Amino acid sequence: MFSLLLAMFTISVGYGFLLPILPLAIERIAGTAEPTILSRHTGMLTGTYTLALFLFAPLWGRLADRHGSRPVLLAGLMGFSLTLALFALANGVPLLYLGRFLNGLFAASIVPAAYALVGDYARTKEWRARRFALLNIAGAIGFLVGPMLGSFTVVVARGLFPSSGEDAVSLSPYVATSGFSFLVALAVWFFVPDAMERGINQEGVASGPEGRAALPRLLVISFVTAAAVGAFEVGLSLRGLQVLDMSTYQIGLMFSVCSLVMLVAQMIVFSPFVKPETTRWFLMPALAVLAASVAAVPFASATTSTVFVVAAIAASAGILSPIATYWISLSAGERQGAALGRQTAAASLGQAAGSAAGGLLFGVSFVPNAPFTLAALAVLGGFVASLGIPGLLARVNGLAALEAAR
Repeated sequence: MFSLLLAMFTISVGYGFLLPILPLAIERIAGTAEPTILSRHTGMLTGTYTLALFLFAPLWGRLADRHGSRPVLLAGLMGFSLTLALFALANGVPLLYLGRFLNGLFAASIVPAAYALVGDYARTKEWRARRFALLNIAGAIGFLVGPMLGSFTVVVARGLFPSSGEDAVSLSPYVATSGFSFLVALAVWFFVPDAMERGINQEGVASGPEGRAALPRLLVISFVTAAAVGAFEVGLSLRGLQVLDMSTYQIGLMFSVCSLVMLVAQMIVFSPFVKPETTRWFLMPALAVLAASVAAVPFASATTSTVFVVAAIAASAGILSPIATYWISLSAGERQGAALGRQTAAASLGQAAGSAAGGLLFGVSFVPNAPFTLAALAVLGGFVASLGIPGLLARVNGLAALEAAR
């Protein structure tokens, strides 16, 4: 389990560590410091990574179902390590895009394979829920510390190797993350078993009509949650700088608060004090809170009220994703990888769409507060799609329990 947590952490760090240093890499390779060019390439490279996640996560999930999760995890981690090196050594803008696309292609394997492996070995609902929560927390910690690690590695390399050129120092985060990914692949090789070698060992499967009916609704919830978070993140950054006159430190602090609240919410919702089967009742209230909170962002004009709204968004979004993952796994039956791959694709598409909308629609006049208004409407659409889902998931849970008894 620790090796799986390291895999989730590594992929999240591999995404986050690039955020503060990506403009520097583009400036070095493109040979220009023009803000418009740097902003365009930064956004497009981030979108390229997300596009690869969307395209390949379902394929990796199906491969995990067919050949086992362990080979998929190994291929993903080794490929991620090698393509980070390719990205670091790129000497042209096209190679940057190729490297980032390949980063996303291999990163797309980790989430569905890791969750599918846990689902394959789940003996009880509590066992599955607790370990799903741990995987979510490992990924969230990676996103939280990734940007800090990227900048910190550059500072450390500059201090340890003062005679090295700035170009060589700028490669240190890529080398460190690539090497760490390789070490995690070795840990997976030695310590992670393959469910295909010993057969599926689950508490029961719920691949009947109830499971098939629940899956599309849960995918919609995953999509709108990610879209709302993406629009909120971009919109908050732009609003903080252009409207609230916040410093970059204050904006960074807001995002740190957001990440910490998400972590706490996830730890609470899948703690020993909450039965996993009761989490289905949290979906609709969390969607309602998320929609209202995102819509309220433009009306929070003071730091205190903004922090309150950010915390509400983080808490609601923070529990929606792991709850949806848990019930998708329980509804998928033996096709855990395929279903969880589709969820990864849905969340990636939602993140990309929300981030793009947050940037493109900020400041337009024909829709007041367009990024937040439209994101709130999308979440309300997810709320409508979730009507009746607690009862449907209760039948899914009952079917799994019946299969386990048999």
